[in-house]
Amino acid sequence: MNSICILRLSAIGDVTHVIPVVLSLQEQLPGVKITWVIGKIEAKLVGDLPGVEFIIFDKKAGRKGYAELRRQMTGRKFDALLHMQVAFRANLAAACIPARVRIGYDKARSKDLHSLFINHRIKPAPKQHVRDCLASFLEPLDLKAAPPRWQIPLKDSDHDFAREQLANDRKNLVISPCASHTLRNWPAERYAQLADHAIQKRGMKVILVGSPAPFEAEYCAAIEAAMKEKAHNICGKDTLKQLTALMTHADLVVAPDTGPAHIASAVGTDVLGLFAASNPYRSGPYNSLDWCVNRYPEALEKFTGKTVEQARWGAKAEFEGAMDLITVADATNMLDRWVEVNPVAKAESGVR
Repeated sequence: MNSICILRLSAIGDVTHVIPVVLSLQEQLPGVKITWVIGKIEAKLVGDLPGVEFIIFDKKAGRKGYAELRRQMTGRKFDALLHMQVAFRANLAAACIPARVRIGYDKARSKDLHSLFINHRIKPAPKQHVRDCLASFLEPLDLKAAPPRWQIPLKDSDHDFAREQLANDRKNLVISPCASHTLRNWPAERYAQLADHAIQKRGMKVILVGSPAPFEAEYCAAIEAAMKEKAHNICGKDTLKQLTALMTHADLVVAPDTGPAHIASAVGTDVLGLFAASNPYRSGPYNSLDWCVNRYPEALEKFTGKTVEQARWGAKAEFEGAMDLITVADATNMLDRWVEVNPVAKAESGVR
């Protein structure tokens, strides 16, 4: 086994879960050549992982994107392809990658003709977290599943940016309020009440973050406008690397089911997750499941009539009003619990 290609184009959260797979491959197969076919935005986060060749697939390029991928694959033959994405677009990309062993999902998790592009499957595993699922892609190669270990390269300038945003005399709370699916978003006015509580009752500094997308900028502005206290709003002003550094040095992150929550978990920072539209035990911040507010069972039953046990694993409850089931008290109580367990700020303990 000399050369392995990983196909995982998106999204940010899922891409962070592939990092342990890369690290484990490098440990279990020293000298193996790893190529990762990845999305354009996602490459900005992990595209400098040591010892990995990255090939950018531009999904917005249409047929030209597939033609370019085929061109870059000319003359290659991988020993194995880890086909880690079932979306039809990714399946078509997999057809451009020549590999002897083509590992994909088990039948229960296959869709969009995924089965036509693979010749080996991972083992079925009901009620499995996404990270553990991706980690298991090594097992058909007679390797051990990848342990939960992360490494995201950062520059000194990224850390310098982060430190400029953070307070040195109190805890820092980063709020990343927006998910790519708007039905996973908590109301802005409730974020404002949580932020005010963190400042007034717990003496924390609150930093609002988000992408440059107009919707996210408007959302963070709405939170600011609804607050009684003052937040530090840097929405759209940081890069993915700077955000990762900020998450590294922050004390706590608040987020719904979104990529930054997984970045924070990957760098070892606790995440107060807000979950109703999706199941945290499947897609929540891996190292912070105990800190998630979980109203998913109520949302699923209210909007689908099914219990968690009756529904398909991974079923969403992305309905208008689902996230409203999370009350401000749910979030503030969880924040208070976290502070009681973590009384000392990173800056005060010398961690930062």
